[in-house]
Amino acid sequence: MEVDWQALGAFGIYSMAAILCLLGFALSCLSLSGTWLVLGAAGLVAWSRWPAFPGPLTLLCFLCICIGVELAEAFAANWGVQRRGGSRAAGWAAFGGGLVGMVAGGFLLPLPIVGNLAGMLAGSFACAYLVERSRMRKSAHAAHIARGAVLGRVAVVFMKIAATLLMAALLGVGIALT
Repeated sequence: MEVDWQALGAFGIYSMAAILCLLGFALSCLSLSGTWLVLGAAGLVAWSRWPAFPGPLTLLCFLCICIGVELAEAFAANWGVQRRGGSRAAGWAAFGGGLVGMVAGGFLLPLPIVGNLAGMLAGSFACAYLVERSRMRKSAHAAHIARGAVLGRVAVVFMKIAATLLMAALLGVGIALT
């Protein structure tokens, strides 16, 4: 019985690409950059199938999506805070509080993804609230602004999940059709 090393290698590459896409989805649920893992999966498949799909144009489009998602994330918390009349400092506090809360939430509520997401939202709210409460001395308005930070973060999570799933689906369908 002879082993088909080429088929075994292709199976390994496709399996690694699928694992990268699944990890990318999980990271996106945590508001981390899962799109970059899908780009890596596309690069791996492109390397093994060159010049067939995914070619340079697909990789460039995926790169643009990754950069666009990162830019949107950088402005989301600030946008949510400033749209409700908050300060730039509150926007940055919401961003930093979300990162700290994401890590702490994983320890305090040890449910995969749920604890991290809850911690991120709570941290964003708390830090934006504290900054605005100390600046304005009005609890109700500070809470209104902090909810804007949370809404901005939630929007980014959904955008990252959608971008990651779209990229993974395009990669999978493209591989299947070529």
